[in-house]
Amino acid sequence: MNGSDLSPRRKIFGRLSVVAGNSVQIAGLVTAYLSLSAAQSAHSTIAAVVAMVGGWVLLYFCCHAIAHWVVGRILGIRFAFYTVGGTGNPEGWPAGLRWLFEHLPFFGVQTEKPSMQKASPIARVVPSLGAFWAWRSGVPGSKLFFLFALGWAAGTLASNWTSRTGDYSKARRALGRP
Repeated sequence: MNGSDLSPRRKIFGRLSVVAGNSVQIAGLVTAYLSLSAAQSAHSTIAAVVAMVGGWVLLYFCCHAIAHWVVGRILGIRFAFYTVGGTGNPEGWPAGLRWLFEHLPFFGVQTEKPSMQKASPIARVVPSLGAFWAWRSGVPGSKLFFLFALGWAAGTLASNWTSRTGDYSKARRALGRP
């Protein structure tokens, strides 16, 4: 997302350089992998479930913004910094979850406006895949958790699909579709 697309309702807690933001997210992704691997070989059900949920949470927070950065860089888009803050789409969540999502530390990546203007118009699922991997690896309790993760992903998709500030709306506008 670029600076002009920021929802005024998004609460920003801090900014990180691109290098620092990428480092934090890569460390989170590596830790998620190690956590899911530990869940696979845990000797107790409680340890397996804790490791599995920990890995899922890390994937949830660390995969989205860096994926935007990777794809953007492949397409020639440059980025200024990362933000850490609540969701940019609070209205997409039911009242009971809205406050929580406004206060969770989501990463956002800010484009450099000139590179975005030069980019071609042609120029979300990883946590669910982690839960699926845990289930297929036989982690205790992971089948139920995988179903929860799928429901969570569907809710996130629905929230972003209907939001004017979500990634899908931004993509439709970039492609020239209302």
